[in-house]
Amino acid sequence: MKTISSLVENYIKSKPFLLSSISQGIINLTSLARVMMPDLERELGKDIKQGAVVMSLKRLSEELDFRINHKITRVLKNIGEITVRSSLVDYAFSVSETLLENQAKLIAEINKNHDLFYTSSRGVNESNIIVSSSVSEIVDELFKDEKKTHRVDNLSSITVKLPQVNVSTPGVFYYIFQRLAWEGVIIHEVISTTNEFTVIVHDNQIDIAFKVIKDLKNIEE
Repeated sequence: MKTISSLVENYIKSKPFLLSSISQGIINLTSLARVMMPDLERELGKDIKQGAVVMSLKRLSEELDFRINHKITRVLKNIGEITVRSSLVDYAFSVSETLLENQAKLIAEINKNHDLFYTSSRGVNESNIIVSSSVSEIVDELFKDEKKTHRVDNLSSITVKLPQVNVSTPGVFYYIFQRLAWEGVIIHEVISTTNEFTVIVHDNQIDIAFKVIKDLKNIEE
């Protein structure tokens, strides 16, 4: 059975940025209710009182304030070490029978210098390799017979250590990437492990991206 409360919740959940703004108390609920009412009335098939929509929004905002802000804030306040690396190159290759063998050769070369940056991820059809630009010539040579789908230079990375509770707290990554999106940061790649994630951005956006992530540790509950 459709109710005003369920319709309001579904409406808000379909608009992620609106969802977060309500949880932070930065939207006038009366004005929002006025905007929502035509859609809600069409969905419910009858007229709706604006006051009923406002009350549903208030109840939802209180629930979101606890569910989103408090739980996520506890995780973000315990963000660990933040590491920034620059002068990176991102390669993408089509998956082949020889790709892993060539990656093993590359890792052997990189292990000779522990100051170098290396990370990779593999999908169904392609694999990405991100390395320090100083070894780009080695990559070009080792993978010369592979099918390269793209190469992007002038990249930087931000690696963030998260507390272990991040795996049982919904919305942590959404909240972080939302803040980056609000500041116009274009994320080139994302690589993650259980308690650590790395975002790759262009060099000209590394300063603002670092500030956004660093400031997450100071958000108020």
